[in-house]
Amino acid sequence: MKVCEIFASIQGESTYAGLPCVFVRMTGCNLRCAYCDTAYAYEEGKEMSGNEVLQAVQSYGIGLAEITGGEPLLQRDTIPLATKLLDSGFRVLIETNGSMDIRDVDKRAVIIMDIKTPKSGMFGNMALGNLDLLRERDELKFVVADREDYDWVVRFMRDYHLPGKCTVLLSPAYGMLPAEALSQWIMEDRLPARLNLQIHKYIYPPDRRGV
Repeated sequence: MKVCEIFASIQGESTYAGLPCVFVRMTGCNLRCAYCDTAYAYEEGKEMSGNEVLQAVQSYGIGLAEITGGEPLLQRDTIPLATKLLDSGFRVLIETNGSMDIRDVDKRAVIIMDIKTPKSGMFGNMALGNLDLLRERDELKFVVADREDYDWVVRFMRDYHLPGKCTVLLSPAYGMLPAEALSQWIMEDRLPARLNLQIHKYIYPPDRRGV
């Protein structure tokens, strides 16, 4: 498999935010979102075996691991890697962009899945059948670029009966939408969703890699 980078940092997003975590960033992505902050993962990386990745993750001494990208599920070896990590005692998160079928992912892993909003330019690539596969402990993330995006998300949540299905995360697109504005909209609508800030971008310089 081709791996862009492996590093340990504070988890910056999801309900796991704030926890120490080892990140395995896989190379390659099939989408080109307008606000992408990891374009370097499109091509950069080196070939590693599953055992090499496992040894690298184990070397940090942290029990939480996230497989991310790019889009990790583009590579066929990602699903066996998740199982290998789970079998070795890790809690495993898989962050996926919403375009790939998740049905074969090990059920012990937690899925953190995006639904791309219209302003991302990528909604037409979503595999919406995945919504039926999400469980209560999985998480669904929307990156919101402006008020139009937000209103679209509210309608989407209603149309697909998302409240109660799993945790819904709303993230302001970094540098595009102030977190205060998104917070205000969520409160005004009493929206059953969780504000999801990329706290690693507040802890570290937002363009620093490996954090």
